[in-house]
Amino acid sequence: MKLSRVASFLIRAHHVYRCPGPVSCNEPIRHGSVLTKSNFSVSAVKDSTALYYRKHGEPSQVVQLESLDLPHMGPECVLVKMLAAPINPSDLNMIQGTYAILPELPAVGGNEGVGQVMEVGNQVKTLKVGDWVIPRDAGIGTWRTAAVVKAEDLVTLPKDIPVLSAATLGVNPCTAYRMLTDFEELKPGDTVIQNAANSGVGQAVIQIAAAKGIQTINVIRDRPDLQQLSDRLTALGATHVITEETLRRPEMKELFRSCPRPKLALNGVGGKSATELLRHLQSGGSMVTYGGMAKQPVTVPVSALIFKDVKIRGFWVTQWKRDNKHDEDALRNMLDELCILIRSGKLSAPACTEVRLQDFRKALEDAMKPYVSTKQVFVM
Repeated sequence: MKLSRVASFLIRAHHVYRCPGPVSCNEPIRHGSVLTKSNFSVSAVKDSTALYYRKHGEPSQVVQLESLDLPHMGPECVLVKMLAAPINPSDLNMIQGTYAILPELPAVGGNEGVGQVMEVGNQVKTLKVGDWVIPRDAGIGTWRTAAVVKAEDLVTLPKDIPVLSAATLGVNPCTAYRMLTDFEELKPGDTVIQNAANSGVGQAVIQIAAAKGIQTINVIRDRPDLQQLSDRLTALGATHVITEETLRRPEMKELFRSCPRPKLALNGVGGKSATELLRHLQSGGSMVTYGGMAKQPVTVPVSALIFKDVKIRGFWVTQWKRDNKHDEDALRNMLDELCILIRSGKLSAPACTEVRLQDFRKALEDAMKPYVSTKQVFVM
């Protein structure tokens, strides 16, 4: 049998490994494998540099940079070279052990990112070499240079959008898109109010809303670079940028002379900030909670329920993806619409700091700091 170029390396014989799914595919293999022609493709990429953790704790203390052997590719799997992967708050919560879903330990960090398909199993029909792909769901572990993943756990993206936009598309813009779409019927001229407006979700909300002609009232915390941040959000399309303190003041009445009271409030903070958002909702409006950065409960005044009949909802994009797992068009159509906005210059990635995997400790520490408006992104 004539071996291809990628097969010209020593194959050691111990056990045969198959690729049963996204978690098992990415478990490190410490021994070589026999590769059978009918089930496996032989890859020249045998290992991956990854950010690995064996126990929960402070990310900068428990995460380690390690070289892991890749499992051999099964017929339904693909080999993906990671291009870029961000650090999201949920990633940090997973490492801390406080998130709603936790991978089996030991685990590779990261749930979002973009990679390029380098090889495909002989039963894969939906992907081809060269495709850009992102995870369909959380738990694959994206802070690594390469991974073997089941093809059905990936979705393609066009290669004509910026890498950083692709790497940060699957979580925050999707969250923003669904919240602006699924809870209230918003029309051009309507208003949305949100806290955490400088977050990844907040910046996506501003841009998607602006593209649809929807006004936004964007609440941020007071900080030394307040004017600079306000100018940046305004440049993205924010209609109004105010501080948490302004939200509680009488001058809010003046603001509502220039725009209608919001139909929709988006809460990523909780605590008093969420209560203040509720106060400004129009009757029958919805407040959707997607985060709780203040780590304080949402308190709903009885008057808001009785006299304004406000609706209190929650949203988790991971659950949305799982609920729509068998509806191929739901995710595909959303990603396509977001990519159209990216190509037209109406949706850009959040301000990013590009870092190497080797500099992970500083990146993790910076991602934990307050008042940091840039997203740390590992670039492989």
